[in-house]
Amino acid sequence: MPELTEKVSGLMITYNEEKNIREVLECFDFCDEIVIVDSFSTDKTLEIAQTFSNVKIIQNTFEDFTKQRNLTIDNAKNDWILFLDGDERITPELRQEIIEELNKTDKKDAYYFYRKFFFAGKPIHYSGTQTDKNFRLFRKSKSRYISDKKVHETLKVEGTIGELKNKLLHFSVNDYESYKKKMIHYGVLKGQELSAKGKQFNLLTQYSKTLFKFFKAYILRLGILDGKEGYQLSYLQSLSVFKTYESLKNVQN
Repeated sequence: MPELTEKVSGLMITYNEEKNIREVLECFDFCDEIVIVDSFSTDKTLEIAQTFSNVKIIQNTFEDFTKQRNLTIDNAKNDWILFLDGDERITPELRQEIIEELNKTDKKDAYYFYRKFFFAGKPIHYSGTQTDKNFRLFRKSKSRYISDKKVHETLKVEGTIGELKNKLLHFSVNDYESYKKKMIHYGVLKGQELSAKGKQFNLLTQYSKTLFKFFKAYILRLGILDGKEGYQLSYLQSLSVFKTYESLKNVQN
């Protein structure tokens, strides 16, 4: 495998990730440093992280995902950033592609990674996941997460954009109940985001958007072909939309 000519900072944000952290940090084995911003974990997350020699840990009270991510970027010493979530893993093929891409003279400023979604260990092929992609490799000098996004953070790139062919593994759902809590939490943050943008609560909008979200994921995005898991994913995606508007209503009241 060719030697990496660029120095890369591996980044992640954490809160009680003891089940995941070792495997994620091992994905950063070709990085010059690892930077973690932790929201005061109460499990063994930091204890495990400190067993890695090149880790820098910053603790910061969680407000929203965007602020945590931007703080992590601010503490990276290198221009090239590889940002992973606790439920994401790099395959050997993707690792090699990253190194080959960064060694090019005509490389882009940011790269989309497509993700392969898993539900309790089972691969999901549809339900809206088939086009799922995120920026995970980018130049610090050209990129910043948009400040008004509290959830489903959006990276703004002032430069050229590419896509990698090999997929990132995304183990987003360990079990139904934990994913349900996650989607409700996202909904609450999204409602706060809408309120900050001046959106007003409307009952008709809440129900119509919730129903359409389920229809889109289960029928239009072929969630029905993923069996029981496709139904559960479609339902939880629509539940998150419903909770978004509940949160908006609560903020305004």
